[in-house]
Amino acid sequence: MVWTALQKYSKIIIQFISGIILARLLTPHDYGCIGMLMIFMVMAEAFIDGGFGSALIQKKRPTQEDYSTIFWWNLGMAVVMYAILYASAPAIARFYDIEILCDVLRVQGIVLFIYAFNIIQRNQLRKKLNFKLLSIISILTSVISLTITIIMAYMGYGVWALVAQNLLVAGIPALAFWFYVKWRPALTFSWQSFRELFSFGFYMFLTHLLNQFGNQIQGLLIGKVYNSSTMGYYSKAQGTEKLASNSISQVLTQVTYPLYAEVQDDKKQLGNMIKRLTMTLAYITFPLLFILLLCAKPIFLFLYSERWLPSVPYFQVLCIAGLAFCLQSVNLQSIAAIGKSKTMFVWTIIKRTVGIGFVVGGLVLYGMNGLLFGMVLNTWFSYFVNISLVSKHVGYKWWKQLIDILPIMTVAAMVAAISYETAELCHLSIYPDGFIKLLVYIIIYAGWSFLFKPEAFLYTKSIVTPMFSKIRKKFSRK
Repeated sequence: MVWTALQKYSKIIIQFISGIILARLLTPHDYGCIGMLMIFMVMAEAFIDGGFGSALIQKKRPTQEDYSTIFWWNLGMAVVMYAILYASAPAIARFYDIEILCDVLRVQGIVLFIYAFNIIQRNQLRKKLNFKLLSIISILTSVISLTITIIMAYMGYGVWALVAQNLLVAGIPALAFWFYVKWRPALTFSWQSFRELFSFGFYMFLTHLLNQFGNQIQGLLIGKVYNSSTMGYYSKAQGTEKLASNSISQVLTQVTYPLYAEVQDDKKQLGNMIKRLTMTLAYITFPLLFILLLCAKPIFLFLYSERWLPSVPYFQVLCIAGLAFCLQSVNLQSIAAIGKSKTMFVWTIIKRTVGIGFVVGGLVLYGMNGLLFGMVLNTWFSYFVNISLVSKHVGYKWWKQLIDILPIMTVAAMVAAISYETAELCHLSIYPDGFIKLLVYIIIYAGWSFLFKPEAFLYTKSIVTPMFSKIRKKFSRK
């Protein structure tokens, strides 16, 4: 977890700094062009993986034959998906009425071959919990790719700077994994291995495909109904919000999925893990999202300049969705780990059908604001479905999970209200106003934690304290 946290937050710091610079060098149109194509890229990547990456982690003792079979399958699917994207690129450009998207998609599609090339190595490292190597490579990739992206943006390459960034982010780890992971595919393809992994991976693939479509449908709708600039404002708002709602959960879930798989037969232990992780995530992420919601305007003005202020209302609504989104993976991965991939798929159909209905219905009835609030309803509905599945198949009851996070949610929301009202009474300008909200929130939330010592605070402390102790001892020995 230490190495995963180091990886994630080093990337966040690097992206944070580069995002400030790129926001001044690139336009909302540039970001919008990439955002419009995202749905096609993630769907193609889902087809390439086919759920076999999760199947290999879930299988306790995969063989060389298993790995080689999936490696060649991934490469073959990459060829097929790139051919489809290449042929479809002119039609996609006409759909959005932006000519440059044809060339952008064809170049960015090269990522598919790179992605297929290193899926096995990446999953082997995850299965072995070798997050140290994953973290080092990830940090170096962020530094190199973002440096080149900033240089290209400064030289006026516009959207092509972002395309180059995507290629570098995929390409550098692929080369590093190939040299450092001592695994090579055998010239074999076993239909027996394929069928065995397919029985689990197929439903994981369909689930992932539906989830990706559901997560990206709003980008497709915004790009078609509005324009590339509106899409750019939305992309910036979503990317900034994800730093809060997704970063901490990703740190935990990268580690927890292989661990879930190891204890899949002990439902009591699995339930306890889910409880501790859920409460820890809520305790850290809920106040962070409320602070960002309160201070959204000064944050965007300070970081990205006045050009990006139209992103603020989008960002604030997305923070409400983020409260539920941060807890999704902790619950959903436990269902995958115990082998219930078919159950996940059936319920994903229901979740995504209802969710797309919320988003499309909101857009039709209330425009952009309706679409955003449809996303909020979609995210919370998915969360309630996920905890119901955990309740049924793991034993950690849904009502217990709600009771466990309710005090955190209540306190986080009440502190936000107090912080807002305190700042309003002071009648300050934009930056002092944001500072007062932040200061009041931290003081009250920290005071509540140390005074009442809620269970979530003790869980978080029990995770964080040993991590820092180990780091301190390691450095003291040096």
